[in-house]
Amino acid sequence: MVIVHFPHSRRNLLHLLTGRAVGLVTGLGIAARMDSRTTHPRDSPRKSKPRPNMAAPGGRRRGASGHVAAPPPTWPLADAPRVPRRVPSPPQPCGPDPKMAAPSERRNGGDPSLWAVLLLAAVALRPAEAVSEPTTVAFDVRPGGVVHSFSQNVGPGDKYTCAFTYASQGGTNEKWQMSLGTSEDHQHFTCTIWRPQGKSYLYFTQFKAEVRGAEIEYGMAYSKAAFERESDVPLKSDEFEVTKTAVSHRPGAFKAELSKLVIVAKASRSEL
Repeated sequence: MVIVHFPHSRRNLLHLLTGRAVGLVTGLGIAARMDSRTTHPRDSPRKSKPRPNMAAPGGRRRGASGHVAAPPPTWPLADAPRVPRRVPSPPQPCGPDPKMAAPSERRNGGDPSLWAVLLLAAVALRPAEAVSEPTTVAFDVRPGGVVHSFSQNVGPGDKYTCAFTYASQGGTNEKWQMSLGTSEDHQHFTCTIWRPQGKSYLYFTQFKAEVRGAEIEYGMAYSKAAFERESDVPLKSDEFEVTKTAVSHRPGAFKAELSKLVIVAKASRSEL
C-alpha cells in the first residue's frame, strides 16, 4: 500500500465540504424565491377600486356590488311642520275711523261765548292774517330798575293806543316788538308785545299793558314766548290781572318772568 501525504488535508476537506453546503443552500434559496414570485398573489400588481362613498362616473353613486344608489328625495316629509300661508288683509276704506268719536261742538258744558273769546285770542296771535293793515315796531327793553314806557297808535286817526310800561333788572337790553292792528271794520283792536327770541332773561319787577279808545275783551300774559319748536308758556292766573283797560302784574304773586302780552279789545261805546 502506498500512502500519499497531503499537507493540511483535513483543513482542505473541511473547506470543500463547507463550500458545497453553502452553494447548495444558496441554490435552494434562489429557487424558493423564484417560485414564490410566480405563485404568491401578494406580489402581483394591484388594481385600484373606487371607494363606496366616491361618486361613480356620470354623477351616480354606487353602494353595494351591482347596486346604484338613488339621490335622496326632495319632497317634504309627512311629519315635518308646515308653515301657514299668509293671506293678505283686505284693503281698508279711506276716511276717518268709524270707531273714533266725532268732535262735539261743546265739551264739558262749555259756553259758546268761550269759543268767541278763543277766536279773538287767535286773532291776536296772528294779527297779520286778521287785520287789514298790521304794524310791527321794534323797541328796546332796558334793565336797571327804572320805569320805562313804550306806546304806539293805530286805526283811523290813531283812535287806538297801546302802551307798555315796565321796570326790569339784570342783563342787558333786549329787542322786543309791538304788533298793532285793527279789523276790517275797525271795530276790533289787537296789541301783541313780545320778545321774538322767545324767553326773556330780564327780571321784571312790574309790568302793565294798557289800551286807550277801546275796552279789553281778552288779555293774557306769558312767561315764555313761542320760538322754533317751543310753545308759549302762560303765567299762572294769580300772577296777573285783566281789567277793561289793562293787563298788569299782581304784586306779591308775580314771579318776575315775562316774555309776551296779548290784548284783544273792542271799540268803546263812546267811539261807536
